[in-house]
Amino acid sequence: MSNEVKKVTGKKYLQNFLKYRFLLSELVKKNIKLQYRNSVLGVFWTFLQPLLTMLVLVLVFGQVFGRDIARVLNYPTYLLTGRLIYEFFTQSTKKAMRSIRTNATIVKKVYVPKYIYPLSNIISTFVTFLISLTVLALVMGYYMIFTDTPMRLTPYVFLSVVPIFILLILCLGVGMLIATLEVFFRDFEYLYDVFCTLLFYMTPIFYDVEQMHLSVPVKIVLMANPLYSIVSMFRSCVLFGEMWNWNWFFYAFGISVFFLALGFLVFYKKQDKFILHI
Repeated sequence: MSNEVKKVTGKKYLQNFLKYRFLLSELVKKNIKLQYRNSVLGVFWTFLQPLLTMLVLVLVFGQVFGRDIARVLNYPTYLLTGRLIYEFFTQSTKKAMRSIRTNATIVKKVYVPKYIYPLSNIISTFVTFLISLTVLALVMGYYMIFTDTPMRLTPYVFLSVVPIFILLILCLGVGMLIATLEVFFRDFEYLYDVFCTLLFYMTPIFYDVEQMHLSVPVKIVLMANPLYSIVSMFRSCVLFGEMWNWNWFFYAFGISVFFLALGFLVFYKKQDKFILHI
């Protein structure tokens, strides 16, 4: 494809996106409202759910993995930072995966760029994720004010937006990819649930990889998980108050951009056939 054609195509895509930006905004608002529509506590669950999950994990794993203060610094906060990132990734990608089938009636009757549906689900989940970070700030504030924890805030906390941005890129790419796969293979949804369970244990949410006596091949497999690098970067900035390892940055960013390109390419190539399978 010549450069002129690429420029025209890219301009067309941008114009199309801008044309439907208000619809995207409304879908994001609708998704956020529907998330807690029938809940008594409503949006308060955005704060309560990660807090309760943190307490349960502390009770279950605290005596085993939370003793080495030098490595985890503050175990409840250590857990919460990993859990929030993992939860955003799994929830956003699961919602994106189901988005085409969920909106099948609209897809069949009204023309709307199909990427709007998984994109709106990921963005709405990202908004609730940002809100839930308030819980992290409150928990950190509590321990720094009322306990003798060695955890302290440093200017590096402002760099935490970088791993969050990389995580968003990864979720967009994976979300678009599995949204396409789920249209053609309905059983993929159940396989992905199993994968997310496996991912929970492969991501250092409640343990530190270096703290465990693992063989080198097992450590390499665990570190190959891009969430490992993203969680580690986020903890370096927020929990340990230091600069991250640049190997984590380059690996996580490279994998995320790869999945972003792959996800949108596969979605673009297959979207015209969606209507035949939903």
